[in-house]
Amino acid sequence: MKKVTKLAWLVLLGFAAIGMWAQDDSGQNPAKPGKAAVPEAQGAASQVPAEYVIGADDTLHISVWKEPDLTATLPVRPDGKISLPLLNDVPAAGLTPMQLKDSITEKLKKYISDPRVTVVVTAMNSRRFFVTGEVGHSGPMPLLPDMTVLQALSAAGFTQFANVKGIYLLRIENGRQVKLPFNYKEVVKGNHPEQNIMLKPGDTVVVP
Repeated sequence: MKKVTKLAWLVLLGFAAIGMWAQDDSGQNPAKPGKAAVPEAQGAASQVPAEYVIGADDTLHISVWKEPDLTATLPVRPDGKISLPLLNDVPAAGLTPMQLKDSITEKLKKYISDPRVTVVVTAMNSRRFFVTGEVGHSGPMPLLPDMTVLQALSAAGFTQFANVKGIYLLRIENGRQVKLPFNYKEVVKGNHPEQNIMLKPGDTVVVP
């Protein structure tokens, strides 16, 4: 009888140890998503080139370490400024994310000891071009780095009525609108590579 009691006691101890191990392991799980969130944030920031120049209508995420009240996602106003607590209006347009980070950091030193600021461009709305005419997707489109006319047309697509030989690009140069031809059939064959130019903000691709 004593042997049976001793065996039962050992079994109970074994179950208790397993329960404590499971509880300790589950307590570690909440930390795992936090670790994965860091590379995700870094991935979002890496999509914007370091030399990208912020413009009006862009959306920025400003975060200050250990200062949640100073962390916000906000648009760049038409006047090129953003509004932040403590600092009020801060010029943002014309600066790279790194330059804006340094500017905000310097201004916050009056109020916070050793501020650690992060600036991420979450939407590049200031860099847009337009596509119109016989395309599948017309209207404003985001201008990606080094994007060409051919790449823009690939994103927009054609309708069955598109005149792909008569495509042209409208661009403002020195205050005047210029018309640049683009023969899709020739360019895709490798001819007239000079027509496949890189787009600039505000360009309009017309597909008749």
